[in-house]
Amino acid sequence: MPRAATTTDAFNAIAEPRRREIIDVLRGGRAHAVGELVKRLRIPQPTVSKHLGVLRRVGIVSVSRHGQRRMYRLNAEELKPVHDWVKIYERFWTHQLDRIKERAERKATERTADKG
Repeated sequence: MPRAATTTDAFNAIAEPRRREIIDVLRGGRAHAVGELVKRLRIPQPTVSKHLGVLRRVGIVSVSRHGQRRMYRLNAEELKPVHDWVKIYERFWTHQLDRIKERAERKATERTADKG
């Protein structure tokens, strides 16, 4: 089965680690020029522009012009489908963390009892 195009939805767009790095930089809410992203991520400008194009096509980032510069801003609400899907599995992580906490507390109680 052929893989879906990266421009079909947020899931495919964020599958690429470099795009997730770009999202992380943009998460502060401030708009960034491509040059700022290049400097911050230490990735060549054509690569950053290519990834921004993918993120823009699925709506994760928006672009506006300020003179000669294109400014990119995160549209975090477009990541909500990813959040909603992952949230379904949160109970598995919570359950594991609860078990780890219980085990640690039991061992701490046993150590205290052994000392007394």
